[in-house]
Amino acid sequence: MQLRKLFVIGAAVAALGVAAGAAFAQTASQKALIDAAKTQGVVGEQADGYLGFRTPSSDAELTAAVQTTNAARRQAYARSGADAGTSADVAGARMFEGQLLPRISSGQWYRNAQGQWVQR
Repeated sequence: MQLRKLFVIGAAVAALGVAAGAAFAQTASQKALIDAAKTQGVVGEQADGYLGFRTPSSDAELTAAVQTTNAARRQAYARSGADAGTSADVAGARMFEGQLLPRISSGQWYRNAQGQWVQR
């Protein structure tokens, strides 16, 4: 039963990555802001499946873009978790492990499950 549940979670996360990927950055300009901030090391992916600020930023547009993206992810993880019979937290962590972490480019930062920022 546990193996089946993990399979369902994995399938839901994979579907989430394909179906909701475009929804994570709500506009092209928000995506561009986030991508630039990732390159600069200001923003990074986190083990919980959300974006986080590695360094403080006073850029209101960037903050809004991160908040919008995280809100869209929160909704997608809730749907995915419900479909798999688990929580949004589990769906977010699985998305990080299966989809987000592998896409982090060399030189970019991410926050691991222990809360430490690590540069790839």
